[in-house]
Amino acid sequence: MIDPVLLREQPEVLRASQQKRGSLVDLVDQAIDADTARRAAITGFEELRAEQNAFGKQVAKAPKEEKAALVAQAQQLAARVKEAQQVATEAEAYFADVAGRIQNPVLDGVPAGGEADFITLREVGERPSFDFTPRDHLELGELLGAIDMQRGTKVSGSRFYFLRGIGARLEIALMNLALDRAIEAGFVPLITPTLVRPEIMKGTGFLGEHADEVYQIAGEDLFLTGTSEVALAGYHSDEILDLEQGALRYAGWSTCYRKEAGSYGRDTRGIIRVHQFNKLEMFVYTKPEDAAAEHERLLSYQEAMLQSLGLSYRVIDTAAGDLGSSAARKFDVEAWVPTQDAYRELTSTSNCTTYQARRLDTRYRTESGKTTPVATLNGTLATTRWIVAILETHQQEDGSVVIPEVLRPYLGGIEVARPIR
Repeated sequence: MIDPVLLREQPEVLRASQQKRGSLVDLVDQAIDADTARRAAITGFEELRAEQNAFGKQVAKAPKEEKAALVAQAQQLAARVKEAQQVATEAEAYFADVAGRIQNPVLDGVPAGGEADFITLREVGERPSFDFTPRDHLELGELLGAIDMQRGTKVSGSRFYFLRGIGARLEIALMNLALDRAIEAGFVPLITPTLVRPEIMKGTGFLGEHADEVYQIAGEDLFLTGTSEVALAGYHSDEILDLEQGALRYAGWSTCYRKEAGSYGRDTRGIIRVHQFNKLEMFVYTKPEDAAAEHERLLSYQEAMLQSLGLSYRVIDTAAGDLGSSAARKFDVEAWVPTQDAYRELTSTSNCTTYQARRLDTRYRTESGKTTPVATLNGTLATTRWIVAILETHQQEDGSVVIPEVLRPYLGGIEVARPIR
C-alpha cells in the first residue's frame, strides 16, 4: 500500500513512478478521488454517530410523555447511522482496492523501462575460458549422476527434476554455506512455512500482476510460496517491532514453487527455470532511513558468496518496469554461464521501503511514541540455480567438475566430482 499522505500531498511522485514502470498513471487520480470520497464518507458517518450519541442522552433525560416520540426519532437516526457506516465501509474498500494497485514508488536513480533497460553497475571476475568445447550444466549433471530430468518429468511433469548423488550433496552444501554466512552476519535462521494465507500473499505483493505465477491449493484458502520472503514478511504482520537495538534480520530456508507462467520456450533445458527449488532468503525489518544502507549490505553478502565460489558475475540496477510491485529498487547479480555466452540471474535483492509493511501492518515506535511502518528488504543468498554456474564454470575436459574450495568441508573434503559413466 502506498502512503496516503504521499498520495494527497505529492501525487506527481506517484504519477512519475507509474510512468517509469510502464504502469497505469490514471490509477493515481482514481485513488485521489477515492480517498476524497472515503474521507467524506467517514466524516459523515462520525458526525451522524456523534449526533446519535447526543440524542441518546436527550432521550434518557426526557419526560416520560415525550419519550415515545423521541425513541421513534432515535430509531430513524440509528437507521441513518447504519446507512452512513455502510457507505463509509464501501468507500474504504474501494480506496483500498484502487490504492492497492498502485505500485511502490521507485527510488531516485532507478532506470526507466523494461527488462532490457537495466544499468550495469560492475562486472567482477574473469570469465572462464576453455581449450575444449564446454558442456552445459545438464550434460555435466547427467555425466556426474547429479541431475535426472527424465525421471523428474516422469514423476511430476515438465520442469521438474531429481538432484541425486553429488548433485543433492552439492545443493545441501551450498545452502549450508549460505546459512553459515548468514548466521555470521547476524541473521536468525528460520525454516518457514511454504503454505500461506491469501492476506499474507497479497500483503507482500504477489497476488497482483504476478498472481498467475502462484500455485493455489484447490479447496483450501492457502497458497504455495515462490520464496520464503512471503512467510518472512508475514512473520511480524500486525505487530509493533522494537528496532532500538537495530534491524531484525532473518534467513529463511524453504522449498519454493513457481508456475513460471508466460515463460514457455525459455530455459526449458536443465534446472534454470523450474517449478520447484530450494532457496535461502535474507529478510530485514529496519527503519526507513536505514533501508538504503541495508540494501547495499545485502548485496555485499551476495557478492561475497559468488566470489568465494569462483564465479564471474555482474551487478545490474534493474529497470522500473522489471521490479515487481513491491520493490522500489532491485539489484540483480548475474553469473556468467559459459555455454550460453551470457550472464544469467542467480540472485537479487530488493528494497521494498514501507510498501509491504503498510499492507501487513508492521510498525515500529518512533522517539515521539508514535507508530509508523517499518521498511522491509529481501535478498537471496543461495538457491538451486547456482548449481548451473558452478558446474559450467569449474568443469574439466573429461566431464569432471572441480568443487570450489569453500564447499569442500561440507562435502567431506571432495575436491573433484567425477563422471559416473
